Amino acid sequence: MYVAVKGGEQAIDNAHLLLARDRRGNPAIPELSIDQIREQMTLAIARVMAEGSLYEPDLAALAVKQARGDLIEAIFLLRAFRTTLPRFGDCVPMETDGMSIRRRISAVFKDLPGGQILGPTFDYTHRLLDPELAIADDARPCPVVLNEGAEPVAAPHILQILDREGLVEAPLNGADAGVEEDLTRTPLDFPACRELRLQALARGDEGFLLALGYSTQRGYGRTHPFAGEIRIGEVELSFAPPELGFDVPLGAVTITECEMVNQFRGSETQAPKFTRGYGCVFGQSERKAMSMALVDRALRANELGESSGVPAQDEEFVLSHCDNVQATGFVEHLKLPHYVDFQAELALLRQLREDWSARRANKQSADNGAAEKQEEAAK
Repeated sequence: MYVAVKGGEQAIDNAHLLLARDRRGNPAIPELSIDQIREQMTLAIARVMAEGSLYEPDLAALAVKQARGDLIEAIFLLRAFRTTLPRFGDCVPMETDGMSIRRRISAVFKDLPGGQILGPTFDYTHRLLDPELAIADDARPCPVVLNEGAEPVAAPHILQILDREGLVEAPLNGADAGVEEDLTRTPLDFPACRELRLQALARGDEGFLLALGYSTQRGYGRTHPFAGEIRIGEVELSFAPPELGFDVPLGAVTITECEMVNQFRGSETQAPKFTRGYGCVFGQSERKAMSMALVDRALRANELGESSGVPAQDEEFVLSHCDNVQATGFVEHLKLPHYVDFQAELALLRQLREDWSARRANKQSADNGAAEKQEEAAK
């Protein structure tokens, strides 16, 4: 039970002022601009857009600034803004085959059509602090990338190689799925179809999904994954207004797509083949996309007739707890006044202790009486 807090209006106003002051920091240091945050904190912006379910880099940068770098708070701010926007319809399912690729790697094939494209990645850095980054921009030369601007090459999805031989299950086809539920407008219900699960995982907390995905690799789930393909790039989105009858391009968004390849022993009706785990998120978010693909595959255990029982395979457990905004609200509500509840618990605890002390005293008295009787009998 909550109780109203009276007389705290001035304290709350002062808390807002303190927050604004701490957000600004030392006024002698130039203030961060939205452009700086958007252009130089791109991975943070990508996470806020992905888990905030809104692709808008400027608003995501504003949310990061307002939240003082607390990404979950920024995600909350972006989602709250998103609820105020009108809904005109759904875009045409995007085709990632035509992605303008910035990065594309595979851990299952070395030589592949279009080649491996390393792109911008921390994978080959030494994880040593770079003191040169402390130097002002105007004193440090801008990096020059070799062969930048080269013509893009055809880069079909790598798993098509296995698909041609029937060695991997067919990909999830969003255009044919026929799922009209929108998780941002309709509460999640169980059991959930795979498309809705993917919606929830795309909005889910990166850290939570990372831990679950890691657990599947450590034996808490029947999985042996290979990174079939991870690709990052720009994909064009279109909208088909009913009154026009044709697609209208809306623009391009940057996404990260991951397909994990997993073993499947087959059944009486299905020959052994590889199965897929799928992840797709806004921006450059490889860790999130990989974690999503691992958890997606784990959640398919029942569908594929595999034994289940570990956390990553429990649909209700995963989907009910992966949303960081909901989790934050439920955890942080503990900061609100619970005076009445606590006083009731305190009174109950005191009564229990009194009862316990009385029982203990009665037992001690009975034990003493029994001991005295034994002594008298011995005499």
